[in-house]
Amino acid sequence: MVSADNIAGIGMSAPDHAAQPQDPAPRQVPGDLPGRAQQDDLLALLMRLGDDHLILGHRLSEWCGHAPMLEEDLALPNMALDLLGTARMCYGYAAEIEGSGKTEDDYAFLRDGTAFRHILMVEQPNGDFAYTILRQFFFAAFMHPFWQEMTGLADPRLAAHAQKAVKELAYHIRHSGEWVIRLGDGTPESARRIGDALDALSPYVGELFETDSISIALTTAGVLPDMEVVQRQFDATVAQTFRAATLPDYAPEFAHSGGRRGRHTEYLGHLLAELQFMQRAYPGQSW
Repeated sequence: MVSADNIAGIGMSAPDHAAQPQDPAPRQVPGDLPGRAQQDDLLALLMRLGDDHLILGHRLSEWCGHAPMLEEDLALPNMALDLLGTARMCYGYAAEIEGSGKTEDDYAFLRDGTAFRHILMVEQPNGDFAYTILRQFFFAAFMHPFWQEMTGLADPRLAAHAQKAVKELAYHIRHSGEWVIRLGDGTPESARRIGDALDALSPYVGELFETDSISIALTTAGVLPDMEVVQRQFDATVAQTFRAATLPDYAPEFAHSGGRRGRHTEYLGHLLAELQFMQRAYPGQSW
């Protein structure tokens, strides 16, 4: 059995850019990048990150009062608050770039489903506890090395947030990873449930690593990390945890796609009906 300390350390090695030469060529900061096109790419990145964290945070919050034990009734909503904090940062930054007078609430509560750019995995219903835990583990195993790499990249606002987020995601990996091991290496029933969750979630994981013209441009500009570097750390985290959980090697052969282009499942409409109800029913209300 892997110890808690080992789980906490998975994927937490120094980012690859730390091994670069001591005097690299200076990187441009977003304000120096040429043209409106670069600002549009940064805005698109912020909406993707914000939407990922908002929607998954909402899903985790649905467990409040329904978790299988008191500790999880507190832990899951607390992780949701971490995710919502990142969503707020992204939406606030996006509002500044867009410069149209919007606030973070406009992005969260006043957009239709086709305007959201999150990955499909985060909008799926919670299912049972094993499904929720494994989804959180996959997301944290991706976001931890992502933020770790971001701490040394060009955008000072994102790099500053990354210093905080990397600590939060280290806890998310530790908490969810320990549960993956406990369920996989537990009773026949718990092993069946985590195995079913793996079968259901595997086709959604590949979308985390998708690249397009936006991500390629931002990577070239030094604003976004290389997804190959992030994926290597993700794979190492998953492999170590799955071995301890006696789960089969993670080797998906198919990946759903479309979330980054606003093509979502029917589940998003039901989620937004609840998430956005107050502002839709009583526009402009504050308390």
